[in-house]
Amino acid sequence: MYDHILLSTDGTNASEEAESHAIELAATHDAVLHVLYVVDEDLVTSYSGDEYVDEAEGLEHGLEELGRATIDDVRTRAGEQGVEVVEALQHGQPTERIITYADENNIDLLVLGTKRRPAEYRALLGSVTERVLRLTDRPATVIKTEVNT
Repeated sequence: MYDHILLSTDGTNASEEAESHAIELAATHDAVLHVLYVVDEDLVTSYSGDEYVDEAEGLEHGLEELGRATIDDVRTRAGEQGVEVVEALQHGQPTERIITYADENNIDLLVLGTKRRPAEYRALLGSVTERVLRLTDRPATVIKTEVNT
Protein backbone atom coordinates (compact mmCIF):
# COMPACT_ATOMS: atom_id res chain seq x y z
CA MET A 1 0.00 0.00 0.00
CA TYR A 2 2.81 2.42 0.91
CA ASP A 3 6.15 2.28 -0.92
CA HIS A 4 7.47 5.69 0.16
CA ILE A 5 6.65 7.30 3.51
CA LEU A 6 7.80 10.82 4.39
CA LEU A 7 8.52 11.71 7.98
CA SER A 8 9.01 15.43 8.46
CA THR A 9 10.70 16.02 11.79
CA ASP A 10 11.99 18.94 13.81
CA GLY A 11 13.48 16.99 16.70
CA THR A 12 10.80 17.94 19.24
CA ASN A 13 8.79 15.60 21.49
CA ALA A 14 5.89 15.75 19.03
CA SER A 15 8.23 14.64 16.27
CA GLU A 16 9.58 11.76 18.37
CA GLU A 17 6.08 10.30 18.62
CA ALA A 18 5.67 10.67 14.85
CA GLU A 19 9.11 9.14 14.26
CA SER A 20 8.17 5.95 16.10
CA HIS A 21 4.91 5.70 14.19
CA ALA A 22 6.58 6.30 10.81
CA ILE A 23 9.26 3.68 11.47
CA GLU A 24 6.60 1.15 12.48
CA LEU A 25 4.54 1.91 9.35
CA ALA A 26 7.57 1.62 7.08
CA ALA A 27 8.54 -1.71 8.65
CA THR A 28 4.99 -3.06 8.34
CA HIS A 29 4.66 -2.04 4.68
CA ASP A 30 8.29 -2.73 3.71
CA ALA A 31 8.42 0.91 2.59
CA VAL A 32 11.30 3.32 2.16
CA LEU A 33 11.25 5.94 4.91
CA HIS A 34 12.20 9.43 3.78
CA VAL A 35 13.30 11.58 6.71
CA LEU A 36 13.16 15.34 6.11
CA TYR A 37 14.43 18.04 8.43
CA VAL A 38 13.89 21.64 7.28
CA VAL A 39 16.05 24.46 8.61
CA ASP A 40 13.42 27.20 8.82
CA GLU A 41 14.85 30.14 6.84
CA ASP A 42 12.22 32.51 8.28
CA LEU A 43 13.54 31.77 11.76
CA VAL A 44 17.17 32.08 10.69
CA THR A 45 16.72 35.39 8.89
CA SER A 46 14.60 36.95 11.65
CA TYR A 47 17.23 36.30 14.32
CA SER A 48 20.03 38.88 14.59
CA GLY A 49 22.49 36.55 16.31
CA ASP A 50 24.31 39.51 17.84
CA GLU A 51 25.89 37.40 20.56
CA TYR A 52 27.62 35.14 18.01
CA VAL A 53 31.10 36.06 16.84
CA ASP A 54 31.41 33.43 14.13
CA GLU A 55 28.63 32.35 11.75
CA ALA A 56 29.51 28.73 12.51
CA GLU A 57 28.24 29.37 16.04
CA GLY A 58 24.94 30.89 14.94
CA LEU A 59 21.35 29.74 14.91
CA GLU A 60 21.51 28.28 11.40
CA HIS A 61 24.51 26.13 12.33
CA GLY A 62 22.75 24.98 15.50
CA LEU A 63 19.61 24.03 13.57
CA GLU A 64 21.68 22.14 11.00
CA GLU A 65 23.40 20.21 13.81
CA LEU A 66 20.03 19.41 15.39
CA GLY A 67 18.75 18.30 11.99
CA ARG A 68 21.68 15.97 11.36
CA ALA A 69 21.45 14.52 14.87
CA THR A 70 17.69 13.99 14.52
CA ILE A 71 18.05 12.32 11.12
CA ASP A 72 20.90 10.13 12.44
CA ASP A 73 18.74 9.02 15.37
CA VAL A 74 15.81 8.11 13.11
CA ARG A 75 18.14 6.28 10.70
CA THR A 76 19.59 4.24 13.58
CA ARG A 77 16.17 3.37 15.01
CA ALA A 78 14.78 2.52 11.56
CA GLY A 79 17.84 0.41 10.75
CA GLU A 80 17.19 -1.69 13.84
CA GLN A 81 13.86 -2.65 12.24
CA GLY A 82 15.34 -3.21 8.77
CA VAL A 83 13.81 -0.05 7.29
CA GLU A 84 15.62 1.66 4.41
CA VAL A 85 16.03 5.41 5.01
CA VAL A 86 16.51 8.29 2.58
CA GLU A 87 17.82 11.38 4.38
CA ALA A 88 17.15 15.01 3.49
CA LEU A 89 18.21 18.18 5.28
CA GLN A 90 16.91 21.25 3.47
CA HIS A 91 16.68 24.99 4.00
CA GLY A 92 13.53 26.98 3.37
CA GLN A 93 10.01 27.49 4.58
CA PRO A 94 8.99 24.17 6.22
CA THR A 95 5.48 23.89 4.77
CA GLU A 96 6.68 24.55 1.23
CA ARG A 97 9.71 22.24 1.52
CA ILE A 98 7.61 19.35 2.91
CA ILE A 99 5.02 19.59 0.15
CA THR A 100 7.62 20.03 -2.60
CA TYR A 101 9.69 17.10 -1.30
CA ALA A 102 6.61 14.88 -1.17
CA ASP A 103 5.64 15.81 -4.73
CA GLU A 104 9.16 15.44 -6.16
CA ASN A 105 9.64 12.02 -4.54
CA ASN A 106 6.15 10.64 -5.19
CA ILE A 107 5.51 10.07 -1.49
CA ASP A 108 2.56 7.80 -0.69
CA LEU A 109 2.03 8.96 2.91
CA LEU A 110 3.18 11.90 5.02
CA VAL A 111 3.67 11.36 8.75
CA LEU A 112 3.65 14.55 10.80
CA GLY A 113 3.75 15.28 14.51
CA THR A 114 1.87 18.04 16.27
CA LYS A 115 1.30 19.22 19.82
CA ARG A 116 -2.18 19.49 21.26
CA ARG A 117 -2.64 23.19 21.90
CA PRO A 118 -5.61 25.31 22.96
CA ALA A 119 -7.89 26.57 20.18
CA GLU A 120 -6.84 30.15 20.90
CA TYR A 121 -3.19 29.30 20.31
CA ARG A 122 -3.93 27.55 17.02
CA ALA A 123 -6.18 30.38 15.83
CA LEU A 124 -3.37 32.89 16.35
CA LEU A 125 -0.32 30.90 15.28
CA GLY A 126 -1.42 27.69 13.59
CA SER A 127 1.22 25.07 12.89
CA VAL A 128 3.34 23.69 10.08
CA THR A 129 1.36 20.45 10.26
CA GLU A 130 -1.97 22.26 9.84
CA ARG A 131 -0.66 24.24 6.87
CA VAL A 132 0.71 21.08 5.21
CA LEU A 133 -2.62 19.32 5.67
CA ARG A 134 -4.47 22.24 4.07
CA LEU A 135 -2.14 22.44 1.07
CA THR A 136 -1.18 18.85 0.20
CA ASP A 137 -3.18 16.43 -1.92
CA ARG A 138 -1.32 13.46 -0.44
CA PRO A 139 -2.57 11.18 2.33
CA ALA A 140 -1.23 12.16 5.75
CA THR A 141 -1.16 10.75 9.25
CA VAL A 142 -0.93 13.18 12.16
CA ILE A 143 0.42 12.03 15.51
CA LYS A 144 -0.69 14.27 18.36
CA THR A 145 1.38 14.74 21.50
CA GLU A 146 0.26 16.37 24.73
CA VAL A 147 2.03 19.61 25.68
CA ASN A 148 3.57 19.61 29.14
CA THR A 149 2.79 22.92 30.81
